Amino acid sequence: MLRYLSRRIASGVFLLFAISLLTFALMFGSTDNVARNLLGESATAEQVAALNSELGLDRPLSTQYLDWLRNAVRGDLGKSWTSNSRVSEELQRRMPVTLSIVFVTVTVMALLSAVLGITAAVRGGWADRLIQVGSVVGFAMPNFWLALILVIFFAINLRWLPATGYVSFSSSPASWAASLVLPVAALAFSGIASSSQQVRGAVIDALRQDYVRTLRARGVSAGSILFRHALRNAMPAALTVLSVQFIALLGGAAIIERVFAIPGLGSLTVASALAGDVPVLMGIVVNLIVMVIIVNILIDVINAWVNPKVRMS
Repeated sequence: MLRYLSRRIASGVFLLFAISLLTFALMFGSTDNVARNLLGESATAEQVAALNSELGLDRPLSTQYLDWLRNAVRGDLGKSWTSNSRVSEELQRRMPVTLSIVFVTVTVMALLSAVLGITAAVRGGWADRLIQVGSVVGFAMPNFWLALILVIFFAINLRWLPATGYVSFSSSPASWAASLVLPVAALAFSGIASSSQQVRGAVIDALRQDYVRTLRARGVSAGSILFRHALRNAMPAALTVLSVQFIALLGGAAIIERVFAIPGLGSLTVASALAGDVPVLMGIVVNLIVMVIIVNILIDVINAWVNPKVRMS
């Protein structure tokens, strides 16, 4: 297991380096008009040249990347071009907000998808058809449209939940939970629809295996077959889908955070993109890549622990 884990970590580090290099080249390779945009059209050529020198944009791109990489390894992602604040500090304020939304959403998705998928696979009949119809509807429903509907109904009409804003868990756990209900519901709905179908298919495939028929012939109870054997074999596929959903949620949170005025990475990404704040965007991309790599490594390790064939391959 340690050898398998070391290989996965090494590949993750290489992937992080490669993507950071490519992203840096794409972002910093097209910054010809940054100083002019920051200073305005009335700025003189001398002022533009001075700002380019201050930002380090007049140096070769390879030198800029090496300097950025050395600082990034120490946790220094530079300064914002618009607010002059440290990028790492800004991300430390925003990251817990987005992660709280994503982790709660993934937890809700995992629980409900497992319940709905197992129910559809085991019971079949009208329950299976009803869940499949609901999954198609949920998968086709845009999360930003659902978010607006939830705000109108639960926040404006019924006044049960806050329409916008975010409260940290340390300030008030109850208010924190209330501020996450609508965003999590909007994000989780379509994810539950697709994940439950993946769980359903994985459980059905597991229950059709020869060893299941053998266990039934030996008189093993249906509950023991399902929870001790079938689910263990269906877990790798379900976990893989869940990791894909986690990655998708990191991107989908941007729209939801804008709808609910939540100060997370999503709203910061949109604001930085509109302002052309390349250092902030670079820091966001790197942090998202790190999170994606960590999640994928965790999923691979769990799959290797559940299925030894993965380690052997």
